[in-house]
Amino acid sequence: MPTTEVDIKQLLEAGAHFGHKTERWHPKMAPYIHSKRGGIHIIDLTKTVIGLEDALKFITKTSSEGKQILFVGTKRQAQDLVRKTAEETGMPYVTERWLGGMLTNWTTIGGRVKHLQDLENRMASGELANKYNKLEVQRFQEEIEQMNTLYGGVKELNKRPGAVFIIDIVHDVNAVREAKKLGIPIVAMVDTNVDPTNVTYPIPANDDAIKTIQLILDYVQKAIETGKASAKKVVDKSETPSKEEAKTVVEEVKEK
Repeated sequence: MPTTEVDIKQLLEAGAHFGHKTERWHPKMAPYIHSKRGGIHIIDLTKTVIGLEDALKFITKTSSEGKQILFVGTKRQAQDLVRKTAEETGMPYVTERWLGGMLTNWTTIGGRVKHLQDLENRMASGELANKYNKLEVQRFQEEIEQMNTLYGGVKELNKRPGAVFIIDIVHDVNAVREAKKLGIPIVAMVDTNVDPTNVTYPIPANDDAIKTIQLILDYVQKAIETGKASAKKVVDKSETPSKEEAKTVVEEVKEK
């Protein structure tokens, strides 16, 4: 299966090496820290390359198996970037607020999603407009918009995801807890202020810089697309008859 190579120069240009102030560090990030400069920790980008390439291999494999990857990025500077990447790869996402039980209590969350989809279908078919007055229809529309803010990104989450990709594991600690509880692999960016042992595939990098977040997401998107393409080739190959099968078909046609 093809792998995605990481360019360390791109990471450097994106500012992926800038960590937090030295007094805000987490001791378990020590193996990923290169040095101190101007009161902040500098991340060792050679470790970032290793961590990112390992994560990308796993993401490609997960995608090739037809499993979903749930993107999580609710911090302000990550929301639009995460939503765009998830939508372009056809993956579920959470960018507004992590609701308790999003993974561990999917029965309840799934019920709300089903209600949202039902309202959308009834609105699209004209059923609500035919049955209710304009004010009531407007209220239904507002309810749909509010629910889409919370659940819109997980409407296509049809079962437990194959992995969860998180931008900031401190900001979205509840997503980390629920994924760990269910044994779902976690791929995440880990800055110098976090505990990387909470992540299955840690990617040591600046999780605040927009350029860094975008670069990591670009790599993740390529890995997902590579996995999907690999899966498609396998399907196409299985649907193509072998030479012997083709020969048999031709002989059967001749006999008829």
